[in-house]
Amino acid sequence: MNQETTPLTFPCAFPIKAMGRADPGFQARVEAIVRAHVPELSRHAVRVTRSARGNYVSVTILITAHSRAQLDAIYRDLTACEQVLVAL
Repeated sequence: MNQETTPLTFPCAFPIKAMGRADPGFQARVEAIVRAHVPELSRHAVRVTRSARGNYVSVTILITAHSRAQLDAIYRDLTACEQVLVAL
């Protein structure tokens, strides 16, 4: 899907969510992947939620997306990371 056919209007606020095991460093790894594509990422844009038993964690990062290509690149890198079980 190219930028002309996407329902999004850029720039726009867009939440990126990655889920994985609650291992040390998971949050930092997800932040590093997103920051490679969004250098101006604010620490206040990150929200972490643990599962009921504490075995899993989701990291949600609200970014300002500038293009469909940028979003595609972030998701490509997140899904390539072995620690990331799901990226939404």
